[in-house]
Amino acid sequence: MRWPWSSSSVEVDEDAPVPTNDVVSTATDWSYYRDPRNIVPIVGLTGSAFIVSAFYRSYLKRIPQAINIGSKFWRKRSLFGQVTSVGDGDNFRLFHTPGGRLAGWGLLPWRRVPEKAKELKDKTVHIRLAGVDAPEMAHFGNPAQPFSKEALDFLTGYILHRRVRAYVYKRDQYDRAVATVYVRRWLLRKDVGLQMLKRGLATVYEAKSGSEFGNLEQKYRETEKWAKLKRKGLWGGSKKNHETPREYKARIGKTTQ
Repeated sequence: MRWPWSSSSVEVDEDAPVPTNDVVSTATDWSYYRDPRNIVPIVGLTGSAFIVSAFYRSYLKRIPQAINIGSKFWRKRSLFGQVTSVGDGDNFRLFHTPGGRLAGWGLLPWRRVPEKAKELKDKTVHIRLAGVDAPEMAHFGNPAQPFSKEALDFLTGYILHRRVRAYVYKRDQYDRAVATVYVRRWLLRKDVGLQMLKRGLATVYEAKSGSEFGNLEQKYRETEKWAKLKRKGLWGGSKKNHETPREYKARIGKTTQ
């Protein structure tokens, strides 16, 4: 049929099949994929997506519990977050907020730290302070050790609901992350374990093996020695009444056998 407005005298057959040679040749023309103008954008987008994904996994992905901390994280990285509860004088729970305020935590509606216990279930990292041992609270029918309440009260007032940074070393037998913990107080960065030693509310952790100090053992022992000299906290009163948490646990263990 000839189109009325066409100047060509060639008629077009409407029922003729559409040739596919051009489509096939384009799809199989590998020179198209070798053209830098086509390769560079694809490689750039793929690389950018990979970098963003890797950055997110390394620095912005939230770690819900200590069991979720990867092997490459221990002794190399730290956890930043908000303390949601304090168990006793040397351990607490941390809600990991990677990136802090720079990542929108506390600022964006979907980046808020839960407040209800039900919402926090299985979403906090259990932290054990490295290098220190606080007096034992009453449990399993055993009496509380002197200064256990004072240690708990101090730690609660010092870090509860505050943002802290925990340098993690390992996971202990109770699935807690053993860590040196720092908190900002009056714009100064304070080592929480060191502050407890200074006040006589904890002793240097003593164990036959597995003790963790980072590189702070000497500093911790010197601080404990100073607290003893000044008769701080559990070092007050008569020396014959001094009993470290380790000695207390050993004595209680014998009486319950």
